[in-house]
Amino acid sequence: MGTSIDTLQELLFDLAGVLPADTAPLFAMTTPVLLETNEAYIREGENSRRLAFIEQGVIRAYTIKENGDEATLLLRWEGQFIASHDTIINRQPSRFIYRALEPVKLLQIDYDVLEEILKTHPEYEPLRNFFLMKMLAESLKMLESFVTQSPEERYRELLAERFDLVNRVPDKYIASMLGITPVSLSRIRKRMHTKGKTST
Repeated sequence: MGTSIDTLQELLFDLAGVLPADTAPLFAMTTPVLLETNEAYIREGENSRRLAFIEQGVIRAYTIKENGDEATLLLRWEGQFIASHDTIINRQPSRFIYRALEPVKLLQIDYDVLEEILKTHPEYEPLRNFFLMKMLAESLKMLESFVTQSPEERYRELLAERFDLVNRVPDKYIASMLGITPVSLSRIRKRMHTKGKTST
């Protein structure tokens, strides 16, 4: 099995196709980070501009509303990047809490350090653009899904993308991310189960 750096390097080449042959200066900046279950990675109000690749585990981003309820913004898992849109794009304190739902293994880079490296290694500039465009594209996709898809369609899409998440993430968090109640999620599952039986 390859190392975290091997995994990330391969992914970046596949997705971005822009990295120069010599990636040593870039990967010298990365730091492995281990999170325990329920440990916060980014807290609300933090200004830290950290960007990480998830090698193992699931992270949930959420906020606590005035009435005390938690609202889940997103889930991120293996092979994805995690960062606060607020701190990276808007240069503002994070409005959300990013917390590990299980033991998490990350490969982290300080975005401010990355920007410093770009001053002496401008050949990595397309990589920063890749990160920013990816974050913006993910945000737009999430917004569009709430406008164009029903909760059931969004749930089916989540299952198609990562089926095992339903066994790793509590229903209340999945329901919150879909914008529905756990009871509504249960009804969707029953409907899908019934359809599955009648179609066989």
